[in-house]
Amino acid sequence: MDPNLLERLARLRGIGDAYHDYRGALQYFSLATKCALLRAMGCDVADDSALAAEVARLEGLRSRELLPPLAASHGPRVGFDINVAAREFGGSFRWSVRLEDGSRREGVIATGDCPELSRVEVDGSWVTRRRFELPVDLPPGYHELEARIAAGEPQRCQLVISPPTCYQPAQIAAGGRLWGLAAQLYTVRSRDNWGMGDFADLERLVRWAAAHGAGFVGVNPLHALAPADPARASPYSASNRHFLNVLYIAVPAVPEFADCAAARARVAQPDFLARMAALRAAPLVDYAGVAALKMEILELLHAEFRRGHQAVANARANGFAAFVAAGGEPLRLHALFDALDRHFCTTAGAASGWLNWPHAFHDPAGAAVREFAQQEAQSVEFFLYLQWLAQGQLAGVQALTRELGMPIGLYGDYAVGANPGGSETWMDQTMYRMGAEIGAPPDPLALRGQGWGIPPQDPVFLEAQRLRGFVRLLRDNMRFYGALRVDHVMSLFRLWWVPAGHSPTEGAYVHYPLHQLLTVATLESARNRCLVVGEDLGVVPDEMREAMPQYGLYHYKVLLFEKQGGEFRRPDEFARAALATVTTHDMPTLKSYWDGLDIELRERLNLYPSEAAISEVRRGRQLDRRELLEALHREGLAPAHPATAEEPFTPALAQALHVYLARSNSALAAVQIEDLLGMVDPVNVPGTYHEYPNWQRKLDTDLEEIAARRDCAEALEQVAAARQLHTHTSPAA
Repeated sequence: MDPNLLERLARLRGIGDAYHDYRGALQYFSLATKCALLRAMGCDVADDSALAAEVARLEGLRSRELLPPLAASHGPRVGFDINVAAREFGGSFRWSVRLEDGSRREGVIATGDCPELSRVEVDGSWVTRRRFELPVDLPPGYHELEARIAAGEPQRCQLVISPPTCYQPAQIAAGGRLWGLAAQLYTVRSRDNWGMGDFADLERLVRWAAAHGAGFVGVNPLHALAPADPARASPYSASNRHFLNVLYIAVPAVPEFADCAAARARVAQPDFLARMAALRAAPLVDYAGVAALKMEILELLHAEFRRGHQAVANARANGFAAFVAAGGEPLRLHALFDALDRHFCTTAGAASGWLNWPHAFHDPAGAAVREFAQQEAQSVEFFLYLQWLAQGQLAGVQALTRELGMPIGLYGDYAVGANPGGSETWMDQTMYRMGAEIGAPPDPLALRGQGWGIPPQDPVFLEAQRLRGFVRLLRDNMRFYGALRVDHVMSLFRLWWVPAGHSPTEGAYVHYPLHQLLTVATLESARNRCLVVGEDLGVVPDEMREAMPQYGLYHYKVLLFEKQGGEFRRPDEFARAALATVTTHDMPTLKSYWDGLDIELRERLNLYPSEAAISEVRRGRQLDRRELLEALHREGLAPAHPATAEEPFTPALAQALHVYLARSNSALAAVQIEDLLGMVDPVNVPGTYHEYPNWQRKLDTDLEEIAARRDCAEALEQVAAARQLHTHTSPAA
């Protein structure tokens, strides 16, 4: 293999050369890693002639095409590079823009009047790259440019024009500061749920938080998982990020439940009630048990819907039909996928996921899939019905937040990728590269790096599709939320690809079209009136740090990481355009952090590379405890106990830190419900799979008791008061 050709091809496919690790050291990617990633991208790297042909093809594409596939601007004017062949020098560049509203703008300019940027030789002929600036203002939206030189063939380019920045609620734009409560919905206990938190619990949580002045309630990703394998429960490994996890449906709240005598009778039977009580009492979510209960009753409710509504074509049936029509082919395919997955899991004993199905069913447009859809139409409709119920209930909760006067309401989260065997990858197999997984290089929380088992999207295909999948992903998530957290926001610039069979430390960064993706995010944010928070923890490149404030994305600031010169930042030193929190779902709880229980846990799980690393972490933790107490002293918030870094955690310490956070300059502050309750066990330990019961640990208190506890109410009232009284005006961004 010619190493020069490999290096050129790697650059053309977006693979980087090096990066600065979390310690600031420059680390170069090996040629072996680049070669493995090129294989994962479908490139033939074993044959030099094939390598040369692919390099020539990609370099030629970049030099021959008159227009790029997409051009973006977060402002009314847009410009981009065009390629002009030697035979076309001096020709007239004729352009026409069809706007979203159907109107047109058009004009003509001599190619010689476009500034020349460079020249290259392609197939023995010169091509000059020139800069074209569209000489008209365009409104925000998705527009279509058609252009040609002289009498040449017209080419098309998608124009994406966004407002200058993402959306902000009026209260924040006017200088106000909001706070909210954050919870992993599945962990929520209540006296009415069926063993895991559901949308009825979310409604109760919203009512309680709003009554204490919260501006939002944050939740984990609610993406569709795998009904056929409910134990595959990570909310960050979705089957499909465009749809919802149907296990969150509050079954008694479904309208058909009141009309279905069979369902009500079954729920009232002693064996059913006993199973439900056991599921509620369990310390961990038993997803399989919850799914068995819910699916049994939801099947009855679907049958009731068919009899009582579809059979008479009433308004409710028409509402369902309209929902299915609006969802189009993606919704139909997702429901079809779930029906197929259940079929093969139950009849053939296959593991969940399309990669485990017979090969004839791998093609969504294939004859076998079409035949199944016809024969099992009722099963497919059942899963359409479940999505309808889930989306209706979640939309109802967001509507309630508006009625209660919450400026943001629900603060959602969307995952960085999808499960390799899920419906999202099944629908669009050209986009995902199954020979690699995304993850993260080593950082302080995961010193061995991370592999997330999620296939990456190929940036070449992403651009070729004009980012249509990204547009739809944002829309499908933003419609439910007033704010959206973009998990691992650095993925808009680069992703850590790990070749299959390699350690996460042997990965490399692959780059994505940052400007175009952020322009789309800004436009969709404005159109959906949805604030955007970028989760920018870990190794964050300078390009991402600079771009976020330019486009109006909020930073994600964790108090325990906010240090400067060895000291924790003062509240007035926090970035204004940020959501601040004390801890996150990927971190130990505050009590566990203070008492060092997380270090003991990670040591038991063999997550540290050496004894020296453990000792270093312990020393660092001792210093952090001292600095935290010093920071509280400077603000006049130090609790009576712990008075020293050696004393154990107390609820007073948690409250002092939450008030410290509430005083921060950040426009948004979130209180994790586990820290409000003083819990110990984390919901997720990064770097583990079977070693720890991730995404299963429940809250230790039910919602009804939380709502009745005076200490919880007082804690939130102090946070609300601090948000109102301690207003800082630092320009930090």
